[in-house]
Parts: sequence; structure tokens; C-alpha cells
Amino acid sequence: MMKPVWVFDLDNTLHNATPHIFPHINRSMTAYLQQHLEMNEQAASELRVHYWQRYGATLSGMMKHHGTDPEHFLWHTHQFPALPDMVLREPRLRHTLLKLPGKKLVFSNAPQHYARAVLKLLRVDDLFDDVFAIEHTHYRPKPQMSGFMRLLRKHRLNPAQCVMVEDSAENLQAAKRLGMRTVWVDSSPRSPAYVDVKIRSVMELPRVLSRLI
Repeated sequence: MMKPVWVFDLDNTLHNATPHIFPHINRSMTAYLQQHLEMNEQAASELRVHYWQRYGATLSGMMKHHGTDPEHFLWHTHQFPALPDMVLREPRLRHTLLKLPGKKLVFSNAPQHYARAVLKLLRVDDLFDDVFAIEHTHYRPKPQMSGFMRLLRKHRLNPAQCVMVEDSAENLQAAKRLGMRTVWVDSSPRSPAYVDVKIRSVMELPRVLSRLI
């Protein structure tokens, strides 16, 4: 049987970004909106959330409505002087990934410089064949289909080969529509029909391998 291609999200899939990294990014994006749109902090924070909910990424709203340069936005909102202290590394992650047969890719809505820095701190950067970041989607974040299609074309993949591992149900819905198998990393008791397997942590992947291959 053909080996699968594992397509991993990064934040809150391969590591827990909720305690330190997401709050830092949210503050940085709010500050960026304050400065460049001349808004107060509350208005900037509300607009950041609105764009994220409407478009899947604050950047998309900034580009659409304000002509924001995506490289400038991502560089200034993804600066982490204390990143080594913010990344929560699970020591078993490397061992877990080594148990999974087949090629492994990261597909993230984050910028490449950040994604690669996190993978290096997780000590798993050498296990991935590619880091497909927001720049490679032409700034069309998941769950937009165009980013998925660019990933598939770049690596000449048949979606049926792929197993998408994500914490975002919306992103998995797009993956399933393309024909990928889907793994939802989430602790909720139920899962939607487009989720093939639900786990609480990527550490459980070897245990559910037979259900995916």
C-alpha cells in the first residue's frame, strides 16, 4: 500500500500555542492596527477579531480593506525575542512523528520564518520535507482552497494520499472536500462527519494509525 503524506498544521497541533504565543501575536496585531489605522486599542482589537472570524486571518482583512503589504504585516506581528521561553515542547513529539510512515509536511497560516523557528525549537525540523507557509499560498490562508491546491501542485500529490492533521475543524472540512483523510486534534466529545479520526493530542497518532492507512 502506498505510504501516506502527512500534512500537519503547526500551532495548537504540533505544539500548544495558547498560553504564550497566541496572546503575543494578538497583542502584536492589535498594536499594528492601532499604529497603521490610527485606532484606539479596543477598536483595533475588535477589528482584528472581526477580520479573523470573517476571512480566516486578520491579514486577509487588512489586505482586502486597507491595502496592507502582507510581508510588512507578518514581519512586524511575528517578532518573538523570547520564543525559546514561549514554545512548549512535548519531549515525546519526535518519537511520535518517527513512528509515522511516509512523507511529512507542515501547512501553516503562519509566516515561514516563525514556523521554521518553532519547528527547530521543537527539535523536529529535520523530520519535515517542507514547510508550506502563508507566503507560499500567495497569502490565501486555510481554509481557502487555493492554498491547498498550491500545496498539492508543488508536491505533485493526490489528495487521497494525504492525511491532514489539524486543530481547526474548518480547515479539515476543506481538506475532506478535496479527498484527504482528516484528523482533528481537539478535546470536544463530538466530531463532524468530515472528520475521520479525532484525537486529543498528536501523541495519539501511532495508536490510530490503522484507522488512517
